[in-house]
Amino acid sequence: MARRERVMRMSVEQPLWRALAGYRVLTLFYAVGLFATAYGRFPRPGVAIAYYCVLFVWTLATLPRVASAAHCTKLFLAADLALAVGGILLTPLADAHARIADGGPTLPSIWTAGSVLAFAVKGGWRWAAVASTAVALANLVERGTPARDTVHNVMLVWVASIAIGYVVEVARASERTLARALEIEAATRERERLARDIHDGVLQVLAMVQRRGAVIGGEAAELGRLAGEQEVALRTLVSGGLVPVSRVSESAADGAVVRVVEDDGYDGEGGEEPVDLRALLAPYAGSRTALAEPGAPVPLPAAVARQVAAAVGAALDNVRHHVGEDARAWILVEDEPDAVLVTVRDEGPGIPEGRLAQAEGEGRLGVAQSIRGRLRDVGGRAELISVPGQGTEVELNVPKRAKPARGKTEGR
Repeated sequence: MARRERVMRMSVEQPLWRALAGYRVLTLFYAVGLFATAYGRFPRPGVAIAYYCVLFVWTLATLPRVASAAHCTKLFLAADLALAVGGILLTPLADAHARIADGGPTLPSIWTAGSVLAFAVKGGWRWAAVASTAVALANLVERGTPARDTVHNVMLVWVASIAIGYVVEVARASERTLARALEIEAATRERERLARDIHDGVLQVLAMVQRRGAVIGGEAAELGRLAGEQEVALRTLVSGGLVPVSRVSESAADGAVVRVVEDDGYDGEGGEEPVDLRALLAPYAGSRTALAEPGAPVPLPAAVARQVAAAVGAALDNVRHHVGEDARAWILVEDEPDAVLVTVRDEGPGIPEGRLAQAEGEGRLGVAQSIRGRLRDVGGRAELISVPGQGTEVELNVPKRAKPARGKTEGR
């Protein structure tokens, strides 16, 4: 099947950058508004007007810079903080000393906090501590004396920025953990898919060569022995060591990136028309296998129907392998209101208790992967009912709205 790559990007940090951009614009107008309402009390308003012109142009021009961590470079952060600190230090040149002593706002006012928060979001709590300390020192210099209100505001900015920086660091660590979990989950699912394909193809052929070689004898018996050894080795590899990576997470400035490798025909959303399950099951009918089906079509998503048909094929392979080539089997298809139920029954001796767990431990994955694994991946379930001496019944239950799972995992 064709394979394609889908990229998922996760970022709890990105909404913070968008909020920060909005905060900078709002606080710009707030600072200008404060100045406008107290314009008559400024002995040198020209200094303030010149500063606000620079601040206005800078804030609007740098909005793309605060759109993401990738664009918010260290040089930009340093220039942004310098503008905030410069505005604080320019306040005594524009405003009256009495207003400053009474706790009047600085020229940038609370716009300064946006600069500090940019440090917090970009570099975590350590960067936030450096930026907030610089702002605190500038405020103390501007006031001249460490008044209670000044200390209160300084501590508020300092504590808030460090707390936000710490939260951002925790969020980034959580993103990396989630990306790694998705990586492992996807590798496991890919391993199961490959195990099913190998079981349905290579392992079945090796087992057949081993059996036929033992019957024919001579050089064929040696060939059968070698095929048996390779079958055991391949089963061991499939059951324990084959872990391909189908998703690769990256550490990106704008969040965790997870690339998903998918089969086009396996995602259930490729635009394929629903197919009639009966048409896929018809080839399994024969002289030794009876097929009972509804008179009307049984539509299912194409990818889901293929997996159900493959699971039925795996169940019939088990019948031929464990009961015999001449064993009779019955396939029953039931079209229920909310689900499709497919039952495969044989006339064999049944499955001894504990045999399925033993077979899975030996790398024999016919039931665990080719049947149960396939149904799990399409959101359905497979149940095996076996009574010693009365044969085995495999029930495949598939919801009609089923689609192959992408991220969901279930224990078995």
